[in-house]
Amino acid sequence: MNKRITTCLFLFFFNGCLCVPVMADTACGEEGVWLQVLGSGGPELDDGRASSGYVIWVDGKARILVDMGSGSLSRFEQSGATINDLDVILLSHLHVDHSNDLPVLVKASFFSGRDRDLSVYGPTGNPLMPSTTSFVGLLFGPEGAYRYLSDYLDGTESYRIVPHDVSANGKIQQVVLDDSRYRITAVPVHHGPIPALAWRVQVDEKVIVFSGDMNNDNNTLTGLALKADLLVAHHAVPEGATGVARNLHMPPSVIGHIAASAGVTQLVLSHRMNRTLGRETESGQYIRESYQGPMQFADDMQCFRP
Repeated sequence: MNKRITTCLFLFFFNGCLCVPVMADTACGEEGVWLQVLGSGGPELDDGRASSGYVIWVDGKARILVDMGSGSLSRFEQSGATINDLDVILLSHLHVDHSNDLPVLVKASFFSGRDRDLSVYGPTGNPLMPSTTSFVGLLFGPEGAYRYLSDYLDGTESYRIVPHDVSANGKIQQVVLDDSRYRITAVPVHHGPIPALAWRVQVDEKVIVFSGDMNNDNNTLTGLALKADLLVAHHAVPEGATGVARNLHMPPSVIGHIAASAGVTQLVLSHRMNRTLGRETESGQYIRESYQGPMQFADDMQCFRP
């Protein structure tokens, strides 16, 4: 697998300079299961990060994409991942910073030669948000914003985007995919008034859980994350957050309590926003009140082995 990112080397020649691409390695591992953080930020434009996005590599191929916020598909390209290798896309919810790059992927796939259907799983809707099937239709349907790509829905292109709604109501875990290699489970989480899901992905014997954005009012993540090899928890607010921010997100003490109660092997903190950047020591202290396992604050393009 050749996963590279282009940088520039300046060579001086006749008192001038030439920008020549050189390749910096951004590979995870060639064997086994790896998580790569494509976007570790939120919706802000001044944090130097892509918005939320993750890819699960299996034996050197990018197989599962979890969320795809603004800029995450650029990171996907930089990682060396290819659209043709993807088996499934999972969306935690439909806020812009988690779903915005779906049209980017569909358009780019025209040039990739993909020839097998691609399922997209995401939450059901409510008066504030469309369901995932409606969302995809509003993007690519005959009357959609990107209706010129409608061939990817009706089967006349080389493959179809196939959306699926997963209930974002209640507290019941739902197995949405179970085959010879993947077992993918979702559970509704509380993200204020927005329908949202957390995801548990088991590949072979390895389990990675994604909290998505949530405040834990549903108290469903602990069960989903039970004995997970790796929990990706969204760290968007500091301890003591109040108001709308706290209604949407969980503070560090809650993250630590969930990780400890679930007995996860390692914890990765992502969806890092300006209000938490620079406060890692403080946040870590609150997490350590409950959770003592390996913990890391994520940056774009980092790889983690569950």
